[in-house]
Amino acid sequence: MSVTRDGAPARQVTLAWAALTDKGTKRAMNEDSALSEMPLFVVADGMGGHSAGDIASAAVVTRLSAITDAVTDAGSIEAALAEALDDIDRVGDESVLGTGTTVTGVALAEIDDDLAWLVFNIGDSRVYLYEGEELRQLTTDHSVVQELLDAGLITREQAEHHPDSNVITRAVGFHEKPVPDYETLPVVAGQRILVCSDGLTKELTDYGIKHYLATTSTPERAVDELVAAALANGGRDNVTVVVLDVESDQAVDDQAGGGRRTSRS
Repeated sequence: MSVTRDGAPARQVTLAWAALTDKGTKRAMNEDSALSEMPLFVVADGMGGHSAGDIASAAVVTRLSAITDAVTDAGSIEAALAEALDDIDRVGDESVLGTGTTVTGVALAEIDDDLAWLVFNIGDSRVYLYEGEELRQLTTDHSVVQELLDAGLITREQAEHHPDSNVITRAVGFHEKPVPDYETLPVVAGQRILVCSDGLTKELTDYGIKHYLATTSTPERAVDELVAAALANGGRDNVTVVVLDVESDQAVDDQAGGGRRTSRS
């Protein structure tokens, strides 16, 4: 794709991506949904134990998919989430328990007259960055376990087996205004970004995630191997992954030529 800014040459960014989801080995249905179309790469995990989690996650993805500009912003994301909330609450009001979903992802945005990734999160799905042979988690979980970790009351080892590991403290649903956390990240050639539901992180450590991101040559191969590994390790939950590569980034003299974009559902 090419992006032009006033007074500056067009910038051509070449991206490749793939997405894959599986209901896992224990669940009867898949309550995860994913979006992998410019400018948004998103995972939504319908809340297990509540009614119609699949409808909640699909509502978020459907509303976000209506954003079709080459770049977007926090205001557009929040407007889409507000519409999704209305959709979700209409379904949730039919149940005593209600329903909700996480939403986590990255969006291509223009910030301070430059391209950047806008990382956003509600819940305990995650975004990771693999760059320069290092893996970094870009989001912070909204969960009881994360709060206990932050307070120093439990260790990371204890967190992996904590009985409240499925309890999240922020979601889209339940008549609460969706409030994402945001982080910005420059767009740089060589980046590999992973967006995933907790069905992956329950089964793979950061070391395991890093291994598969480092040893796969394409996003398609990466999502295949990550999901297969999660299933082999138990597959206790629905697992959904989106892998996005920044293949190149360069200034060009005109707007001719759009970078390669590949996708897979």
